[in-house]
Amino acid sequence: MSAVIHLQVDHADGALQRLIGLVERRGFHIDGIDMATEGAAFRIALTVRGRDAGRSIDNLGLQIDRLVGARRISNDAVFQSEAA
Repeated sequence: MSAVIHLQVDHADGALQRLIGLVERRGFHIDGIDMATEGAAFRIALTVRGRDAGRSIDNLGLQIDRLVGARRISNDAVFQSEAA
């Protein structure tokens, strides 16, 4: 199962690196990043999937909320067929 997390991240040195590092350390793979500049911030749609079934997208969202300069807007579960 994949999920898309929508967030806003400040234009700051290392902000994207901190976000990507956090996602990887929490046991998720990044399948895609869609990013647009919006004023003094990036608006990001991050598509992630857990390395195993024990990974919780809600816990990842809470960790992202703790990052300085990052704000989660929403997260949506996207079910994908393994046969596709």
